[in-house]
Amino acid sequence: MSEFRALVVDKVGEDTSVEVKKLSFDDLPEGDVTIRVAYSSVNYKDGLASIPNGNIVKSYPFVPGIDLAGTVTSSSDSRYTEGQEVIVTSYDLGVAHFGGYSEYARVPGDWVVPLPEGLTLKEAMAFGTAGFTAALSIHRLEENGVTPEGGAVLVTGATGGVGSLAVAMLSKRGYHVVASTGKESEHDYLYSLGAKEIIHRDELTPEKVRPLDKPRWQAAVDAVGGKSLAYVLSTIKPQGAVAVSGLTGGVQLPTTVFPFILRGVSLLGIDSVFCPMEIRKPLWSRLGSDLKPDLLLDEIGQEVTLEELPQTLAKILKAEVRGRTIVKL
Repeated sequence: MSEFRALVVDKVGEDTSVEVKKLSFDDLPEGDVTIRVAYSSVNYKDGLASIPNGNIVKSYPFVPGIDLAGTVTSSSDSRYTEGQEVIVTSYDLGVAHFGGYSEYARVPGDWVVPLPEGLTLKEAMAFGTAGFTAALSIHRLEENGVTPEGGAVLVTGATGGVGSLAVAMLSKRGYHVVASTGKESEHDYLYSLGAKEIIHRDELTPEKVRPLDKPRWQAAVDAVGGKSLAYVLSTIKPQGAVAVSGLTGGVQLPTTVFPFILRGVSLLGIDSVFCPMEIRKPLWSRLGSDLKPDLLLDEIGQEVTLEELPQTLAKILKAEVRGRTIVKL
């Protein structure tokens, strides 16, 4: 095969196009490992990469897709061999380096994770960056003493990719999960993932946020940020923690030092992009075992083709996509 299909974002002047095109192997960037991509996934960052003012893509033409899973076809890195199933997420993939929306990809060997036992390539992309971010959030919370016996854990933005998977993973681990959403139509979905309680997101944005409010939760997985995060911090129980990974609610955090110095609350920043391999690989193994929801594909994942992808990217920017969307290559 000398040519293959890829979703290409291009910009000429003020005109931007998002189309499936034919590429050759000479079009791929440099790298140690060439992969026949089986699946990718859809993330908010991918949606931003498809629009001219998304502040993701720096040069055109470009192939987005910050996740991929597939089979090695050639490798100059001795750690990876032809026929091996692998995962690549984060780093510069789909941001400054051609990404997963392509039937073939070429990447540095240092970005590659062998597919762990307990996961198929499709399941790995049902997780993708969103699932890894949720897993890293839970990992950091548990490092800070959060346990199923310690009380309820709040998940904000619960119908999104990170939120859905956090609800499902925490439930699998035995936590009492409180899910926050503004979508009443999605309550049955959240209960199916294991949520024990559901609250409206407006409850997290009162007109006035007190520096300290009544303690409600031992911890939170926050994929929203902004004003609601300020309220969440004010309602975490003493010695609790919040793992924050999102900014859809805004980048400003109108809070005080009181939750941190009067209740000992920890605010944990979750960076899944440059998470070191000594943490990344064990976490992917956990995603194939104790963090793997029973309904991963049935409830959380839906599948689209490369041709259907442009419409899906537009939807995720409008918050019209729930759970995880898997792209079949």
